[in-house]
Formats: sequence, structure tokens, C-alpha cells
Amino acid sequence: MTDPFLSDFLAPGVDAGEVPELAALASARPLLDAFITLFRGTEAEVLMRLLVLREIGQEAEVPRWSPEALRARFAYLDPVKLETVLKRLRDNALLSIGEDGQYALSDIGRNAVAALAMLLRFGDEEDAELGFLTAQLAGLQAVGGVTAESLGHLLSKLTDLTWHFEEAIASGSEFRILDARRRLSANGRWLERGTDILNKLLAEPDADFELARIAQRIGLAQSRLARADASFQRALNKIEAQRVTLGGSGISSSDIAAWLRLLDSSTLAGLASGCIAAVPELPLLAGGHELLDRAESALGGEAAQDAADTTLPPPDAAQVDAAPETEDLAMLEHFTHRLDALPGAQPLHQVVAGGGFAPASYRLSLLALLADGEHASPVDGPVGAFMRLPLDVHFGDELVAVGEDEIAAINTGEVSPRLPHTPAPAAPLAHS
Repeated sequence: MTDPFLSDFLAPGVDAGEVPELAALASARPLLDAFITLFRGTEAEVLMRLLVLREIGQEAEVPRWSPEALRARFAYLDPVKLETVLKRLRDNALLSIGEDGQYALSDIGRNAVAALAMLLRFGDEEDAELGFLTAQLAGLQAVGGVTAESLGHLLSKLTDLTWHFEEAIASGSEFRILDARRRLSANGRWLERGTDILNKLLAEPDADFELARIAQRIGLAQSRLARADASFQRALNKIEAQRVTLGGSGISSSDIAAWLRLLDSSTLAGLASGCIAAVPELPLLAGGHELLDRAESALGGEAAQDAADTTLPPPDAAQVDAAPETEDLAMLEHFTHRLDALPGAQPLHQVVAGGGFAPASYRLSLLALLADGEHASPVDGPVGAFMRLPLDVHFGDELVAVGEDEIAAINTGEVSPRLPHTPAPAAPLAHS
């Protein structure tokens, strides 16, 4: 049978029992009736019901109230209005009254007060919805009751935050970006708490597939939000590059915009009075004489001649006797003679040290080039002579402390003269 209260909303011939989406709401009729009781009526009536219900629920040590105690507690309320509020709460099962005539919160009333207290505890900068959803999800996880619906609510909120932050960046408004950045910072703890919940949920080996799928999407949304702060900073850097400072006053265009945002509409209208014309005044760009001069030059072909003249200017006379710059290879030649006279194997740090860090680095780079082999050298010149030195260079993987000549430590290694090649003895001739 169709519910008479829903018949006006359902299509003809559709029964409320045929709509699965209504089943969960229909089974929660007592809880829904409690919230209807709290929030039906004028704003003043709603506030008074919530006030009385919260005050009664705050007394944990004395959960039962006599009518005299309630009248004393709410002495600042009109007695008749107080009795009306108490009767309304009692008739709709938010308050229960015992056989002794004392009032107490019902189970539904206590749940309603607890839910309301959780929503009221969030700060002004925080998103009450994000905090409530995360706290609710943490509670469901603690009792093992996480559902796909509860995860979906959190995913929807994170997606909405991402859209809001992207819109703030796309607007190019410094104030919207700063507000969005403060909002992200204020909700940082809820994002971290949500990450912990997801990690624990995904770590369960027997987690439901649908829950794991939504949890992964939440993780991606949180990753985008984590990168939003860097996007805010890049957008603010662009705005900073375009900011204009008024002379040497130290006042920037952002300061003026912030000041204008504090003014009301009438003050702004007074400032704009006489500064904005209804019809823009177009200045005269050129007079008759200017137009006539331009026409004469165009008719005379001067403009075409100027455009066609693309000849290059004459070249400057270069100094013939100027000697080309040559590279100073004195250090290379000195190092070559030094290595050529090397009496025996020497540690790497003793070979390259001398003259400070820069010359030592240069010598070390030459030894690395020498280690590549003679085939990598040019045929002639000082570099070729250096590369043909009969030396072996070996580099180690460990560091040895030096502590002098601007060198703290250097790789272990050795530079040693290459042993002369001894020809193999000739084989004896065979006698016939």
C-alpha cells in the first residue's frame, strides 16, 4: 500500500515499498521524527528546543531533572514558553519522564545532542563537514562498521574542496587564493587523519573490494590536495611579479585592494564619483596636417623606398696584426714534466696537491683524462704529449683525509710509471 504522505511525490502506480532507496529512510522514522521535532518551526523555536535539550544533556553526573530544577536552571526563560518546549520534546520522544515525574534524555535525544555537539566543535576556519565526516569515519572504523556510503561522502567532500581550490587559482585573485590556502591549512589535521584511516583500511587483507576502490580514489583526491599548496605558491609568485608599488610609499596595489574590500558600497560609490564617465571620451588621434603629411609621403614613394632598403652597413676594418688569443697551457706542460720525472709509484693526493684547490682540481681532471688511455688523445700538442706519458693511474672507491692545501679529503689512488715492455726471448732454432 502506498504511503499517503509520499503518494504526491511518487509517480502514478508506484508504491513506496518498490523504491529500495526509501527503505533505509523509512526504517529510521523515529530518528527522523526527532530531528523534525527539533528543526520544525521558527528560528527562535528551534533555538529554544536545542538550548533546553543541550543543557539537560550536559549534566552527566545528574542525568535526571525535576520540574523545579528545570525551572530554576532556565529562570531566564518565560515559564509558559519553557513548559511548551518541554512538552514538545516529551511528546516526540526526545525527553522521557519517569514515574517519579523527573525528566531525562531519551536515547534518541542523546544521539541528537551528541551529533549536534560534534558539529558545533569545529572552528570557523575549518570545514565542519570534512571534520564531521572524518570523525564519523574514524568511529565507524573503530567498531568495524565502515560502509561504502560513508566513504563516498568523504570522497565527495574532498572532490568539492579540490574544485574550490582550482577555481581560486584560476580566478587569479590574490585574496581568494589566500583564503583557499588558509582553508587548506586549517583542515590539514583532518586530511592527515583521513590518510591514517585509509592506510589502516587498505592494510586489511579481507577488505571489501568496493571499500578498497573508494578508498583508493580518496587517496588520489588527498594527494591532489597535498599538492595544492605548491600550486597556491606558484600563483602567488605570479601575482607578486605583477604587483605595483606606489612610488617610495611602500604601499602596493594589493594593499589598496585590501583597503577597498573593507569599504561599504556607499563609500565606494563616493570614491568613484566623477572618476567614471558614462560615455568614454575618445581623444583625437591625428589632425588634418598629420594626415596630409602621411599621404604625401606615401604618394611620393618614400615609405616604399625605406621598406625596400635592406642593404647592410659597410664592414668595419679589422686589425690585421692582432694576434689571436691562445690558451695558457703552462700548468699542463709543467705537470707533464713533473710526471715524466716521477721516480716511482706515488699516492694520488701527493701528485695532485699544491697551489690550492683550483690547481689540484685541474691536475685531478688531467689524471682522469690520462686514465682513459692514449687513444683518446690528439696527435700533436701539449695535450697529446701529456696523454702519451708512460704512466698508469688507478682510482679507489674510498676517501683518504688530507686536511691541507684547501683539500679536506680525496679518493684513494696511485700514479705509477709503466714498466718497460720486455720482449719475449726468441725460441731456439731447430737443428736438422
